[in-house]
Amino acid sequence: MTQTGVLRLAVVLAGLMGAAGVVLAAASAHQADASRLASASSMLLFHASAVIGAALLTGHGIARRGLGLTATFGFIVGSALFAGDLTMRQYAGHGLFTMAAPTGGTLL
Repeated sequence: MTQTGVLRLAVVLAGLMGAAGVVLAAASAHQADASRLASASSMLLFHASAVIGAALLTGHGIARRGLGLTATFGFIVGSALFAGDLTMRQYAGHGLFTMAAPTGGTLL
């Protein structure tokens, strides 16, 4: 896959992160004791824009390719782990795996 294709994939994933963040924000507003969902929503929404920014910097050659792609996909994976773990804890009563949220937070 070319660099352009990889960056397009990152932008699509950022869009999905933003959409999931909006859904989680709505769920947290309408459920009792849903502070985990609010935190997950914030992480997804804030880092979706960071993914787009990192992808733009990489695509325009401002950030070096390796560093830019690492940052871009680090934001995606870190946000997914953090938000996924909090969402699982809210709805299923257990996390994705041991230390998933701290691992995601460390990646961010």
